[in-house]
Amino acid sequence: MEYSKINNQKVLAAIEDWQKGDSAKWLSHFSNNATLLDDGHPRDFMKFSTEAIGKEHFTSIDKVENSSIDIYGKFHSDTWGDFKTYFKFRMGADGKFDQLLIGQANY
Repeated sequence: MEYSKINNQKVLAAIEDWQKGDSAKWLSHFSNNATLLDDGHPRDFMKFSTEAIGKEHFTSIDKVENSSIDIYGKFHSDTWGDFKTYFKFRMGADGKFDQLLIGQANY
């Protein structure tokens, strides 16, 4: 996996931990009350993080925007198959991510 497009070190570390399937390290990047929006719809962040990690992953990082906090790429899900997606990270006051926006991407 090529990560060179991601210049934000916090986002890079989170994506690498997601790709490795390390839920403990992935969760360490987020505040305790982090929220998740999936195509604009609220979902349980903790449930998503523990159920999807290890079963879903990026197969390529194709585009990075917004100071490397918005990541777009091809994605594989054991449940949903292959599609283009985005992960958009939002930083909280505590220096950890407090929101993750995910969804299908058209780029």
